[in-house]
Amino acid sequence: MKSKDLRERSSADLTQLREMMKKDLFSYRMKNLTNQLDDTSLLRKTRRDIARIELILNERAVGSTGEAPVEKGSEP
Repeated sequence: MKSKDLRERSSADLTQLREMMKKDLFSYRMKNLTNQLDDTSLLRKTRRDIARIELILNERAVGSTGEAPVEKGSEP
């Protein structure tokens, strides 16, 4: 997916798409482990699409609050 197309979507739609893609990624991983996945590039493409979506959502969150983004796994 192109980031231009993703930026045109609403935040709620992006959140829903991210959750759906995470489920798809899990499915692809299981199929890959059982040698049922024909196109292994789907794993990489899906991970990158999820990262694009998270980046856009984070940019929108930072833009609305004006604060620095919070890193995952960091303790204050």
